[in-house]
Amino acid sequence: MPAALPRARSTRTALAPALAALLIAGTLALTARPAHTAEAGQASQTAELVNALACELADNFVFPDVGERYAAAVKAKLASGAYAGINDPDTLAKTITADLQAVASDGHLKLFTPAMLVDRAPRPNGTPPPMAAIPASGWLADGVAYIGFTVFPGDEATLKTLDGFIAAHAGARVLIIDARRHRGGGLDEMDRIFPHLFSRETPLVLMDTREAVDRRGGNPIMDSPTVRRQPSPASVVRRLHLAVPAANPVWRDTKVLLLTSQRTASAAEHLALSLKRTGRATLVGETTRGAGHYGGMAELPGGFGAFVPVGRTFDPDTGQGWEGTGVAPDVAVPAADALNRALELAGVNPATARKPAGVS
Repeated sequence: MPAALPRARSTRTALAPALAALLIAGTLALTARPAHTAEAGQASQTAELVNALACELADNFVFPDVGERYAAAVKAKLASGAYAGINDPDTLAKTITADLQAVASDGHLKLFTPAMLVDRAPRPNGTPPPMAAIPASGWLADGVAYIGFTVFPGDEATLKTLDGFIAAHAGARVLIIDARRHRGGGLDEMDRIFPHLFSRETPLVLMDTREAVDRRGGNPIMDSPTVRRQPSPASVVRRLHLAVPAANPVWRDTKVLLLTSQRTASAAEHLALSLKRTGRATLVGETTRGAGHYGGMAELPGGFGAFVPVGRTFDPDTGQGWEGTGVAPDVAVPAADALNRALELAGVNPATARKPAGVS
């Protein structure tokens, strides 16, 4: 990027309520909510936007060589005049995103317009999100507990609801976790669930973050009692996510069934791989979306933003993640049939189950 062009400030946060980010199929909130810029399509502003985006990708993308390829591709498109005359922000964002995905597909990498970021910004206190993080929960049959998620926002209200569910359904013989509409989020909800599923400390998945990003404090994955640093290869910082058992794991002997679909993404895939590779759950449904790189939102000129993946999550045994491939189910059925199949696996006739409103 030319020295005269100021670099946009990057803001990366683990998660904001009502947004699916981090391990995500969505975006994180910016520190300051940008105003829509009508002039963003003009040539000088487009050049500033593209050059800033190229710099962000080269400096921060999880794989440095791929980040450089992304940067070179959009700068070459800019130089060729491919973005000249695109005055509509939506068209410009879609065009640039498509150009990036043509270089290397990534389930999270995307350019967002100012208006899109305003739509996804955190809402004022007391304003309900458009879709509840836990849309339904309860007993489906004697001893068969059910909870569905659309996102892991990590907010106080969702965690309180989850804690209440755990207490009210302690000792269930079967737990059905519905992640068919789960689009992503953070680790907090998982770190409430895992302690009750495992009776001993258990490695779940590894997470590698680009070292330069971690050094600048841009890593959405932080050290914690369940996330611990490991010996790392050059250029990355490696952390291990563990299940640390509660003093009294209430689901230690519970059969767990996780429902998945092609829409199951990001943090939900982190959940799926963790439970599958440890043998702690049976996955029922479809192969998940395949969005395995976590990251955060970079602020760009003109009020635009780009979700830039800065790390990857993978299986400690195989070294393989789910980016582009998804997590395959143990019992493959169409997503619409997954709950009924899970009930059958639980020994319950689906016709007699007490399904909460809106759950099928």
